[in-house]
Amino acid sequence: MTVYLDYNATAPVRPEAKAAVVRALEIGGNPSSVHAAGRAARSLIEAARAQVAELVAVKPGSITFTSGGTESNALAIESAVAAGCDRILLGATEHGAVAENVRAAGVLVEVWPVDGDGVADLAWLAEALAKGGKPLVCLMLANNETGAIQPVAQAAALVREAGGWLHVDAVQAAGKIAIDFNALGADTLALAAHKIGGPFGVGALAAGPRATLVRRLHGGGQERGRRAGAENLSGIAGFAAAADAARRDLAAIAAQAVWRDALQDRVEVAGAVILGKGAPRLPQTLGFAAPGFDAQMQVMGMDLAGVMISAGPACSSGKMKPSDVVAAMGRADLAPSAIRISGGWGSTEGDWIAAGDAWLDLYARHTARRKEVA
Repeated sequence: MTVYLDYNATAPVRPEAKAAVVRALEIGGNPSSVHAAGRAARSLIEAARAQVAELVAVKPGSITFTSGGTESNALAIESAVAAGCDRILLGATEHGAVAENVRAAGVLVEVWPVDGDGVADLAWLAEALAKGGKPLVCLMLANNETGAIQPVAQAAALVREAGGWLHVDAVQAAGKIAIDFNALGADTLALAAHKIGGPFGVGALAAGPRATLVRRLHGGGQERGRRAGAENLSGIAGFAAAADAARRDLAAIAAQAVWRDALQDRVEVAGAVILGKGAPRLPQTLGFAAPGFDAQMQVMGMDLAGVMISAGPACSSGKMKPSDVVAAMGRADLAPSAIRISGGWGSTEGDWIAAGDAWLDLYARHTARRKEVA
């Protein structure tokens, strides 16, 4: 039996998304053309825009389609700097798609610390905002490694009072918890299709009325002049179908918290440290560390047992390194042994049980070897 519990890296493509991609490929027209095939393609894109907008409760016109979460984050960050943001407050546990674009932005960067559960320190934010200027504040909605949900709405109130711009990377949270863009108070918010069961190579940026986007790609006037280039018609169609399915399945994803907690109890009794245990977390994400048990060995051992999981973010070309997120939480000692198990739309209770069985067997063998060496 093969078990896939690495949905936070990517979700297997949903059947609805596959079908939508095929239908879009059969249209055969450019969305910018005025003939019948072009009009059909344009109609599909605008319908898809409305479907993706519903996922985060915004008006369709607020959505700009991109090539994925990284481009969406980059577009937001560059737009904020172009709008006059003169310094950036970067959450300490942000994904590299945000952190690296922030560091390339050419303005002062201050790292916003988190507590031992990986939750951003709002008191620090208030003090940092009091320094003046026009800050761009970057705070992810939910962490990809621990599942910790950040106090975005509370941060937004502080940022707005200070006249700043709040960018939210919601790539990991979408499809796992309900998202209301206006209730969060974000100025921009990034999404990626492949995290919710859509195809790779397509994402979106939602932008509120306080945010003015600047083009990163120049050429035609696609995406209301915000992003040049012929739209990824089939990808956008698959994204929209996945967004509809993700909204439908929110209750089922929430129910996985019971399965997650059952596995959490099993590994904790065995000696693992649960990461972000005291924070509100995504219901299908479990990050933990077994001190002294190398994360790469855990991932490889689980794979040999037929269970696919990961260690840290899945954006390093197959390379594994100690978790920066865990280190930012004040547990650098646990960073080399931190792993993540994450479920999704196709996961079952049996998958979570099988993962627990495999990990406990692997850990028992690891412990026995260490005793032999000692």
